[in-house]
Amino acid sequence: MSPKTLIIAEAGVNHNGDMALAKQLIDVAADAGADLVKFQTFNADRQVTQAAAKANYQLQQTDQAETQHAMLRRLELSEAMHHTLIAHCATRGIGFFSTGFDIPSLDLLRGLGQKLFKIPSGEITNLPYLRHVGQWGGPLILSTGMATLGDIEVALEVLVRSGTALSAITVLHCTTEYPTPMVDVNLRAMLGIQAALGVAVGYSDHTPGIEVATAAVALGATVIEKHFTLSRSLPGPDHQASLEPAELSAMVRAIRNIEVALGDGVKRMSASEAKNRPIARKSLVAARAIKQGERFSPDNVTAKRPGTGLSPMLWDEVMGQVARRDFDPDALISL
Repeated sequence: MSPKTLIIAEAGVNHNGDMALAKQLIDVAADAGADLVKFQTFNADRQVTQAAAKANYQLQQTDQAETQHAMLRRLELSEAMHHTLIAHCATRGIGFFSTGFDIPSLDLLRGLGQKLFKIPSGEITNLPYLRHVGQWGGPLILSTGMATLGDIEVALEVLVRSGTALSAITVLHCTTEYPTPMVDVNLRAMLGIQAALGVAVGYSDHTPGIEVATAAVALGATVIEKHFTLSRSLPGPDHQASLEPAELSAMVRAIRNIEVALGDGVKRMSASEAKNRPIARKSLVAARAIKQGERFSPDNVTAKRPGTGLSPMLWDEVMGQVARRDFDPDALISL
């Protein structure tokens, strides 16, 4: 059986600043069987300038007159909120996880006991940020939306020089568009990253549906991250590109099935199919009545089911042998 995939259910900012909604998201992720439920930890003042523009997908899903700074301000999680979410995760038996988007946010999460850290795509070129998180020695997840292979290589070099072993870093292939068009997924790039840089890889999925995330696991992803929401009809920047609860559950089931189905790579007859071998395979049988003393030939021998007699692979050995008894039509040939 293949190693278990780390499934991160990305609540992100889909809580809309409402703790009751955030707790419901935790419940959904736990019920779906995800390993971690992930939020986002940031401070609007440290994250964006007052003049920073929204992305097109954000403009489409939120008040166009509202600035990115104002939008993010509404979606901040205070330290007290973090404590509330961590406690609720504990009651539901799912791991709490959050992405820190700035150095103080990283420090807050570390102070709250978080051990695994996720570097979001937007920080892959943020040298002070990379040095800060790299000094803790990992484990780290590096998301690579909008990045070239060269960007990833440089970021890994910074993290390693700062104190994190390459073996402690998982690189997520990602496309930073919400939702991601299938034509832009380029899932084989995940394998290209693995081959070129010698790292464990995963996939941060922003496509509609669950098939690409499932395919990524079949290709070798060790981590899958996927946004989810209570409803795509809710207001907010990320709901439209998120799975709804039933879809999240279906994705987790599909991934777990793929893990089992991948197996160990050794071709052998499985226990479940063994009973079908004598039914589906063939044996050498009499094509017509054969008299004792007659020689076996293509004229009087053929291959038919069931496969309980001599294998047709022994055809050459049987041809020309003398029948030691009479054989009725369809009787299994024996020597």
